[in-house]
Amino acid sequence: MSTENTASAESAQDTEQRTIRVMVVDDHPMWRDAVARDLAESGFDVVATAGDGPQAVRRARAVTPDVLVLDLNLPGMPGVQVCKELVGSHPSLRVLVLSASGEHADVLEAVKSGATGYLLKSASTQELTEAVRSTAVGDPVFTPGLAGLVLGEYRRLASEPASVAPDEPKAPQLTDRETEVLRLVAKGLSYKQIAERLVISHRTVQNHVQNTLGKLQLHNRVELVRYAIERGLDDA
Repeated sequence: MSTENTASAESAQDTEQRTIRVMVVDDHPMWRDAVARDLAESGFDVVATAGDGPQAVRRARAVTPDVLVLDLNLPGMPGVQVCKELVGSHPSLRVLVLSASGEHADVLEAVKSGATGYLLKSASTQELTEAVRSTAVGDPVFTPGLAGLVLGEYRRLASEPASVAPDEPKAPQLTDRETEVLRLVAKGLSYKQIAERLVISHRTVQNHVQNTLGKLQLHNRVELVRYAIERGLDDA
């Protein structure tokens, strides 16, 4: 395992063992304050809030939260751009979109920009807190009905021909266990579900995923699922 991947795995483990640091971004002060209060009362460490896109980027870079709870409709910079910039510069950051929009285009754009999950604002406080905990350890969380949409988009993307450079090196060899975990990721299972299926710990699943990302030179779960579907692992 490379130093970078080891650091990522250790970061995920640390997140499980300490209070999760959360930042809330929404342009409506009353809603933003209510979400921050609910999360704080549920045991999260709310390290910052922001009301517009540029402010969100600046503050997130300063306080480095574990999870960014992000609205999409922000003044100054769209939420998807905030997500793309922050995840691009801080790959360990997890983003949970909390939006009033259930439009399929908004959901897919958010996931493609690097969001780990997508929850509608109609969700209960309990659903939100559970979603933040799952997001913190890298498990995708979607309002019911949206998970299938995202997996369908993965399949569509995977069906498109990928451009391959003539001198592109052969794909690295994965271990049997890494391939098994990758197959279950492609089927849409969460890390917790994979751990239960394979009778291994949640942490071990995370380590296998980080190893696989490093070997394949991929950056996130979206790219990993597309890679697996391109190779038919979701049907295996």
